[in-house]
Amino acid sequence: MILKRVLLVLLLLSISKFSHTPHLEVTDPSSWMNSSVWDHNATLWSVLNPSGEFFTAYNYGFNVEFITRKIAHLSFFGLLGLLFYWNLKKQSYRYIKAWLCVAAFAFSDEVHQAFIVGRDGRIIDVAVDSLGAAIALYLLYRARKTAVKI
Repeated sequence: MILKRVLLVLLLLSISKFSHTPHLEVTDPSSWMNSSVWDHNATLWSVLNPSGEFFTAYNYGFNVEFITRKIAHLSFFGLLGLLFYWNLKKQSYRYIKAWLCVAAFAFSDEVHQAFIVGRDGRIIDVAVDSLGAAIALYLLYRARKTAVKI
């Protein structure tokens, strides 16, 4: 069905758009439309350097913005996991393949964010995004397994 493909592409584009938005604050909708600004000093090596910011812990506080942002990560990437699953052929390891698609996209998305002024990419966010997909896919698995028994 074409709708599930369209929904997958729309969610991928939406996540990419938010990642491309400088100084984005989830709790401030007026920041959602900030004009994109590339950090022209960033290089792939500066981003992925093992001693770089990408591999460090968060340097901002545990507040409402932080909690809301992580809930958004879990939710959007959970939904992304389900959409990848529904777009894959019925085959063995379908759940794992869907999760791997999300993990790969999450990694590329975080690297992308590191090139945007006012944003940072973190490997820990790749883990949070992947966790969101894992939870959603596990819940789908359990729901389908329960439905088969009934």
